[in-house]
Amino acid sequence: MTISDQVILITGGARGIGLETAKALGARGARLVLTDLDQPALDEAVEAVGTERCVGIVADVCDLAAMEGAVAAAVERFGRLDVVLANAGIASYGSVLAIDPAAFQRTVDINIVGVFNTARAAIPELEKTKGYLLVVSSLAAFAAAPGLAAYNASKAGVEHFANALRLEVTHLGIAVGSAHMSWIDTPLVQDAKSDLPTFQEMLTKLPPPLNRTTDVDACVKAFVRGVEKRSRHVYCPGWVRGAGLNRNVINSAVGNLPILRLVPDLLPRMDAEVRALGRSMSARIVANDQHEAVRED
Repeated sequence: MTISDQVILITGGARGIGLETAKALGARGARLVLTDLDQPALDEAVEAVGTERCVGIVADVCDLAAMEGAVAAAVERFGRLDVVLANAGIASYGSVLAIDPAAFQRTVDINIVGVFNTARAAIPELEKTKGYLLVVSSLAAFAAAPGLAAYNASKAGVEHFANALRLEVTHLGIAVGSAHMSWIDTPLVQDAKSDLPTFQEMLTKLPPPLNRTTDVDACVKAFVRGVEKRSRHVYCPGWVRGAGLNRNVINSAVGNLPILRLVPDLLPRMDAEVRALGRSMSARIVANDQHEAVRED
């Protein structure tokens, strides 16, 4: 089946990789269903993709009923569901001793529970179409970074969730992939750079190629190719595949040395920046959560 024949649901579709991938898939003829918490951004995303082939649904991936509703809306609008891109994800800031525990919990909820809810809601429809589910993990599943423990843990968790899910649904004709990207120039990375000078400093001091940021377009091309080929793994840039194959070396005592040298100076300053911000997530994520709380009330 070509992309032009497919109905594709993308979580976190209002901006960043989700939106740009939706645009690229829409240009290839796919019909899109985008979910997000940000209604104005979602409306703009639908306009950018094209209202004749795209629908936006405000839904929290942490709410299973909301994701079941999004899947039902996709089928009602387009008659089927062929591909799901479980893309919604956030990051949070601060060491284990400094991060707001609620921010740690929210990161895990969105990045892991949100993927579970997305898969749980979509699998019955994907079984009908022998479809494809792409779970967005990260290079962070292979290589940890100080001050980002919640993000690291959640991305490692969803990688293994995808591995387990693949074993459960292959006999149903459903293909499952996981995507692993390095630092991509998305709002998530831009927000961290803006909020935390030490985050930018850490990036510059990491050994190459870990210190490089990749443009969104390269990531979109990798995602579109992954959807087209129903890939088991999607990597961007290509060297991330090597990091996955060598994760035991990266996480060994020797592999940790370059970052361990940075931590005594860098981490206390990062934690001080987080305290000065008064939040452990970007202002955009905090605003979305506050808006969602008001909407539910």
